[in-house]
Amino acid sequence: MSYGILATDGYKFSMAEVGWPLRTETFYYTHRRGGAQYLPVDVASFIHSLLPAFAVDRLPSSKDYEFLHGNEYEVGPGYRAAMLRTDKIVVKALPKGSIFYDREPVFSVTGPSALVSWLEPLVLQLHYRIQVATWARKGTLNSEVAVVTCPDQAEIVRETLDAVGMKAPQILVDMDGYHDRVLQTVQGLVKIVKDPARLFEVGLRSATCMQQHEIALTACKKAGVTRTSNVYLAEKLGMTPVGTMGHEHVQRYGSDEAAFRAMRDRRPYRSSYLLDTYDTYLSGIPAALKLMEEEPDRQDSMRYDSGDKLSQYLFAIGMAKARGLEPIHIIEDGLRDDDTIAFENARLQVGWKPEKQVYGYGGYIVSQPGFGVLTRDKVQAVWKLCQTGPYPTMKFGSETKAGKESLPGRPVVFSRTSAKGPIGIIGQEGEECPDGYQLLTGFYSGLSRGATSIGTLQDHEFQIALSNGTKALRHRLMEDLRGMKVGLL
Repeated sequence: MSYGILATDGYKFSMAEVGWPLRTETFYYTHRRGGAQYLPVDVASFIHSLLPAFAVDRLPSSKDYEFLHGNEYEVGPGYRAAMLRTDKIVVKALPKGSIFYDREPVFSVTGPSALVSWLEPLVLQLHYRIQVATWARKGTLNSEVAVVTCPDQAEIVRETLDAVGMKAPQILVDMDGYHDRVLQTVQGLVKIVKDPARLFEVGLRSATCMQQHEIALTACKKAGVTRTSNVYLAEKLGMTPVGTMGHEHVQRYGSDEAAFRAMRDRRPYRSSYLLDTYDTYLSGIPAALKLMEEEPDRQDSMRYDSGDKLSQYLFAIGMAKARGLEPIHIIEDGLRDDDTIAFENARLQVGWKPEKQVYGYGGYIVSQPGFGVLTRDKVQAVWKLCQTGPYPTMKFGSETKAGKESLPGRPVVFSRTSAKGPIGIIGQEGEECPDGYQLLTGFYSGLSRGATSIGTLQDHEFQIALSNGTKALRHRLMEDLRGMKVGLL
């Protein structure tokens, strides 16, 4: 179902406005973990059904743009043009019915930057259909869908099971129970931080559908949390849309400092600097503090996302104090109540003001209070920028234990047919297919990995390798990264 241009996260508008909304870019979808998964949809049809101009009654309107303008997310003619260019969208995907494995690019979408970026939170909800189909093929699904959060989630289960030729079990919809579980979770967080204004919600991409997210946000609002990244529901529920900065923005500029300057110098509002795209300690934190020293009265913020966030926070606090700076600290990504307690204790120890430290929650508020374990976190579904214009790009991150390095270029899957090597090789569009493999990505009929293999392969057979072409791109970008670090030291 298409909800129009507001049905995305707030930072998509700010990043597009300081980026290049009409530039051709490629994003790809993958799972970082979870093992073999079954793809139950025709991806091209699914993607086009999400586009904001898919339904005539949801074409961008003056009311939409007025709401954005009134909430510091106004956009220019480039953005408005990009959102109507659905004819420029190119989808390259594994065929419906394929098996895919951890880190493999299930599909990519190429098109105008603002439009393919806009898709992210709705695309990521595909993880639920995939997991339902996978568990159904394994014969272990029924208990996971016996109770669901809303009628739309129940319909997703039925549609998915019909797509794989299975009959849906009896499903109980418990909206009130889900609402109360979310409310209890948020009330617990408010109790920890004392002030609900220090919390905001970022869980659209963790929901199974928009209806589930609306129930969760209704509970958030009841608990006093009135800020959400979901712009569509912010308008509908009378909440405030908010956002920070995503990795895609930093990747477009190729360096932390350049990306941070673009956000600061092209928008008249406070900026939030994401620290971990390349190297948190040697690049992200130094670049953020460098800009804050230049204009200390702007009240800009630092956003922590992956790795050992508490150690990063303490390191940044020390550097900020040495420079006489008091930036706002935004803690996100996988936060729970115990993480919040740890950061609050650290804040008290270093003497940081409560209004200078805020927290964003996604899956902990939206998906964990649901019923069952088929959450986005279970498979770590992600949507990553891999090429901007003619330039391949990727997220590195300095703490490899976080396992969040992305793929560069325009990745495709070479699937093993007769070779003894890894079950899949991640190559590049136009790269020659290795012997003993077949190109699985694209507009092909009759090619797929059979669903019967789910649960039958040994762990060592899940190995996924990089092609020579992908390795070469990664090496080149790594060398560029080394040069950037040297420039900041």
